[in-house]
Amino acid sequence: MMLAVLSRCECFDLHHQIVPYAEAFAWQKSIVKRRIGLLASGEDPSDTLIALQHPPVYTLGSDSNREYLHFNREDAPFEVHQIDRGGEVTYHGPGQLVMYPILNLRYHKEDLHWYFRSLEEVIIRALKSAFFIKASRVEGLTGVWVGDQKVAAIGIRGTRMIVYHGLALNVTTDLAPFKLIDPCGIKDRGVGSIKAILQKESGGREIDDRLLMDIAYSSLMEEFAEIFQLSLDISPHCSFQ
Repeated sequence: MMLAVLSRCECFDLHHQIVPYAEAFAWQKSIVKRRIGLLASGEDPSDTLIALQHPPVYTLGSDSNREYLHFNREDAPFEVHQIDRGGEVTYHGPGQLVMYPILNLRYHKEDLHWYFRSLEEVIIRALKSAFFIKASRVEGLTGVWVGDQKVAAIGIRGTRMIVYHGLALNVTTDLAPFKLIDPCGIKDRGVGSIKAILQKESGGREIDDRLLMDIAYSSLMEEFAEIFQLSLDISPHCSFQ
């Protein structure tokens, strides 16, 4: 029996580093530009996955509605970036694990709906396997939920079937900044984090934030590799500068 040959995915592991949003966005764009340049030649470069955290920042999708901001944008509490992903406003900050896959869907499945559902599945499986948390989807909405609390947001952009942006999982995130927005334009549901869920289940016992982030990262990476059938080539001490 022959084993399937997995495609290579270069992984930049910065999951304990706080990377300014603008720098990470420019990094993604440079990778996308390089991959588009290789399309004509038929070359098959590796996929890419970047894992990191951001300082406090609000990001808005390309057609975001300002009514979902509960502050004056000219006097915002944190940086605000309008970017080219779909979707409405969301918050990124320390304690939130952000993963940016940059994949050519020609080598996976040329279907953005499938891609969204696959990213959700990565998170759902990771939460179950690592923390015994039962997470789910909500019909008509994007992201991952535990009860009526959204624990992970997903936003993407596709250019010639090369997708970028990605997912943000609230691990130990301070949830207060979400109160200044309607996250993803949703007014009638809350936002949660892995730490808050585990503390509620355990009666408030102390949890090591760094360990929790490490467990979440390892579980997400394992499920990502499994679902997308990729061989991860991880660079633990890389710098994009």
